[in-house]
Amino acid sequence: MKSAVIVFPGSNCDRDVAVALEQVSGRAPLMVWHNDTEVPPVDFIVLPGGFSFGDYLRAGAMAAHSPIMRSVKERAAGGTLVLGICNGFQVLCEAGLLPGVLMHNSGLRFVCRDVHIRVDNDRTAFTGRYGKGDVIRVPVAHNEGNYFSDSETVDRLESEGRVVFRYCSPDGKVDDASNPNGSRAAIAGIVNEQGNVLGMMPHPERVSEPRLGGTDGRPLFESVMAVLS
Repeated sequence: MKSAVIVFPGSNCDRDVAVALEQVSGRAPLMVWHNDTEVPPVDFIVLPGGFSFGDYLRAGAMAAHSPIMRSVKERAAGGTLVLGICNGFQVLCEAGLLPGVLMHNSGLRFVCRDVHIRVDNDRTAFTGRYGKGDVIRVPVAHNEGNYFSDSETVDRLESEGRVVFRYCSPDGKVDDASNPNGSRAAIAGIVNEQGNVLGMMPHPERVSEPRLGGTDGRPLFESVMAVLS
């Protein structure tokens, strides 16, 4: 599996993702600077977490117009798998690769803690190593993770099975108490219509080996590896 991690000014999870990818695939990813104009030939592209351009204007808004994003869009349109984590999810929405927007958390405070999310679609390229209904523990760290879209779009995401991850209690119950940011329908991660672009707020790379305190995020990268092998 050949992979690439896009690095923006303010990215702070790019190395974390690179380590997770190398551990799973045995091959270090290419680190691609945002001012580059071409993503090298790869099978998998990751937009990591962080605070690209200091989150000025809106989180991900400036990064969405970086030169490299033209190439990311072209690769995504051609079927290349693309994952956006936290700030990467924000960038994907701002770039129009995913519907909706990530707004300020409902409590207007930065949230940094472990949460539980439920796998609501195990038939994507990113979730094949999970089972539908699995509850996993994954960290979040964001100020603008409140997913919002109009009711028609949310209904379409639901009906098409494009809500991949949803915030929940440890036993899988979806309720307000388990929603860390106020996201509509407790949405924690969605895919595009083609199914090859996933955006998610929680950080699977931060729970990819026992030394990090858990391995619940590792199956996501293993799922991609299995599809591309």
